[in-house]
Amino acid sequence: NEQSTGSQLVFRVALNALSYPGRIWTVDAESGLPSKGHAAAAKLMLCLLDDDCSVWLSSSLENSDVPSWLRFHTGCHFVKDIALADFVWIGQDDAVPALDSMKQGDDEYPDQSATCLIEVNELTANNGGWRLEGPGIESVQEINVSKLINDFEAQWARNHANFPKGVDAYLVHSNIFAGLP
Repeated sequence: NEQSTGSQLVFRVALNALSYPGRIWTVDAESGLPSKGHAAAAKLMLCLLDDDCSVWLSSSLENSDVPSWLRFHTGCHFVKDIALADFVWIGQDDAVPALDSMKQGDDEYPDQSATCLIEVNELTANNGGWRLEGPGIESVQEINVSKLINDFEAQWARNHANFPKGVDAYLVHSNIFAGLP
């Protein structure tokens, strides 16, 4: 469990989260964040976005102070078509769009895929949840996640099978998050 504060530190932790899938990371919850959305999601967006980035927001975030807060702090622009978004932020309890509706990148430019932040009702490093294995995981990483679409695991398996293309995701709850590259 790592803790960070500044944007550079959050950026480093965000990269580490994708390098060590399923490991839970912590960011400081501080004031000055938007009224809607989890603190970790807001801090991740601050360190990942700039004025060249396009963002798609789920309905609860779109209809809050999040767009003006992000625009002010990052200069990003917003898109209505999720397939055009570099970043997708899905608020807690909002519908999670199909992963294959998001930018997938291509074989030549897999880095052109979307990064998706999904706020969940619970995220813990406990037994009995998902068992993650593969690169960046020493043996097995187990996490419990609640409030995802029913077929998220099947969608994630299809997303992973498209390597090197496909969506990168961060699962976020309060001031903690885990990466799924």
